[in-house]
Amino acid sequence: MKVVTVVGARPQFVKAAMVSKELRNNNTEILVHTGQHFDYNMSERFFEELNIPKPDYNLGISGGTHAQMVGKMLVSIEEVLMKEKPDWLLIYGDTNSTLAAALAAAKLHIPICHVEAGARTHSMTNPEEINRVCTDHISTLLLASAPSCMSELKHEGLIDRAYFVGDPMFDAFNEFSTKKSIKDVRLKLVGGEKIDVPDEYYYLTCHREENTWRDEDLTEILKAMNQLESPTIYPVHPRNKDRALKIQRENGFDKVIMTDPVGYLESMALVRNSKKIVTDSGGLQREAFFAEKKCVTVLNFVSWPETMKGGRNILAHPISEEIVHRLSLPQEINKNDRPFGDGSSGRKIVKMLEEHN
Repeated sequence: MKVVTVVGARPQFVKAAMVSKELRNNNTEILVHTGQHFDYNMSERFFEELNIPKPDYNLGISGGTHAQMVGKMLVSIEEVLMKEKPDWLLIYGDTNSTLAAALAAAKLHIPICHVEAGARTHSMTNPEEINRVCTDHISTLLLASAPSCMSELKHEGLIDRAYFVGDPMFDAFNEFSTKKSIKDVRLKLVGGEKIDVPDEYYYLTCHREENTWRDEDLTEILKAMNQLESPTIYPVHPRNKDRALKIQRENGFDKVIMTDPVGYLESMALVRNSKKIVTDSGGLQREAFFAEKKCVTVLNFVSWPETMKGGRNILAHPISEEIVHRLSLPQEINKNDRPFGDGSSGRKIVKMLEEHN
């Protein structure tokens, strides 16, 4: 069996790390990196840390509007698929890379396997939601990471091609989360020197357009973090670095430690050793859940209902008082609740591909 896998962003690299090693035991994989995430700390470093095979194709496509990005990727991925003639296209998640690859394969009548199918926010102002819905409806095999995803696929009439396999990110967390000690993590300040991790800290990631496109919302989020009793570590996405630094400088948010993006192993060490987490990342919500860390998600929609039980993950608007209050609420952990599978999703995904080939 020959499979073309298309990835382009950090969460996809993590998932591919767990699936590619299983896939390559008995099959041929052609790995395509669109270049959507191109910064070393957000791309190449992940390949190195997670032992992901070097991409066979690196398309180098990043930046521009959503339409520009998808259009360029569509043309380039089609060329790869026509050349390689795979039995399957394997794609992950909800990025522009995912949608472009799915469209290219569908037009060429190549079967599509979508991992993390069925994830829904029910917010069509969220660009990723459009990518998810369109991709699922043209895919051949829909592999769900959580029970809520199966429910969504059933609701949309897609259950006949859907299977629950668990979350490859949970596989990765189990395998890699303890590989790096927090004592070995050195943070590089944005535009500055390297520093040690504080003894106690909160962990913030904030990169979505909804929270970073204007000063007011990002200011409220940083204001909340600056009010906490311990400092906050905030690895800043290159896209909103200038805005974040300007807001920090203008408001004197000196308890927010802004750093360059961190690698996967560093991020997992920071998650595991943090006091609590604030994020707008769908991936980090789950990683906080895996690590049993209280999480506040600054979004107006639920990404992963399974994480919301027992107050473990709570939504908040970008309002400082609301974020601080919700961080203070307790969480209840049910050790028997394993909604993201048993940690063997990589093997199950490959088995599904082989059985449906």
